[in-house]
Amino acid sequence: MRQYFVYILASKKNGTLYIGVTNDLGKRAFDHREGRGSIFTARYGVALLVYYEPFDRIDEAIAREKELKKWRREWKIELIRTMNPEWNDLYLTLQL
Repeated sequence: MRQYFVYILASKKNGTLYIGVTNDLGKRAFDHREGRGSIFTARYGVALLVYYEPFDRIDEAIAREKELKKWRREWKIELIRTMNPEWNDLYLTLQL
């Protein structure tokens, strides 16, 4: 069964944030790290994978992405802190 992910990238702790959705978290995070993920992430150096959520259905993942994008910045930061209080780069812990 295919899995989908909503993810948040950061430039640094409490830095610039980017929210996205993908069906291949490892590849997508790698692309961002290499400056190929998006113009925005390349321009602002947003490459640290600091949060992600798995979903079984793409429509649920897209709905969650849209929901998170509407959230206030403080809420997003608190969400990151619940999963990753040190803002570690979770890309390094992915089982690829």
